[in-house]
Amino acid sequence: MDTTTGSTTGTDWQAWQESWDRQQEWYMPDREERFRIMLDMVEAFVGSGPRVLDLACGTGSITARLLARFPKATSTGVDLDPALLAIARGTFEGDDRVTLVEADLKDPDWPARLPYDAYDAVLTATALHWLREEPLEALYGRIAELVRYGGVFMNADHMIDETTPRINAAESAQRHARMDQAMRDGALDWAEWWALAAKDPVLAAPTARRFEIYGAHADGEMPAAAWHARVLREKGFAEARPVWCSPSDTLLLALK
Repeated sequence: MDTTTGSTTGTDWQAWQESWDRQQEWYMPDREERFRIMLDMVEAFVGSGPRVLDLACGTGSITARLLARFPKATSTGVDLDPALLAIARGTFEGDDRVTLVEADLKDPDWPARLPYDAYDAVLTATALHWLREEPLEALYGRIAELVRYGGVFMNADHMIDETTPRINAAESAQRHARMDQAMRDGALDWAEWWALAAKDPVLAAPTARRFEIYGAHADGEMPAAAWHARVLREKGFAEARPVWCSPSDTLLLALK
């Protein structure tokens, strides 16, 4: 298990967290609203001191908001990205509420690396579209085994309904026009953010390893919310449906 470790680099991890947030908000201006609803649902189903698995945690965006709202919560963050995990480790250094685990979610044995056998809530955002449908189905089966009875799984991600092509096209055109304006105003996109990370003396090496692992772009799929809900029920959840959506994204909740 790879737990949080100390850092003597002097790196401003909070600045990197804020930079990551701004870059993500360029794609998702309603990102904070989505996180708020996610934590509302955590509180509604499992209370204000939950044991949470932050799945594909990245820099720990969900964990940071979880602990700010629920100081008695604990979080296990799991990811494979060495650069984003470095930021997460630096951010949560010394916080015994947080454990960080390096693992590949496509490895069927990744749950064995976790510190707990069961969680009140498993949360993830803007990450699982890196997986194609078959490995995502397998992952959903493993998640179902980790969530306790009465617990929840929530996935906030791009979920595209192919039955509405005209709506999809109009939404995409409007969203990209807004993003183009934001970039003219100085916003960083994904590639520019990673270019900065590659130049940082602390993050350069883990960033290089990150691109060796993942490549430059996701090779996954973005099925509709109905697909996710159906598969989650097939894998052992009692109920599943969207609890929030934007024109391009959905927050889907599955109840064990």
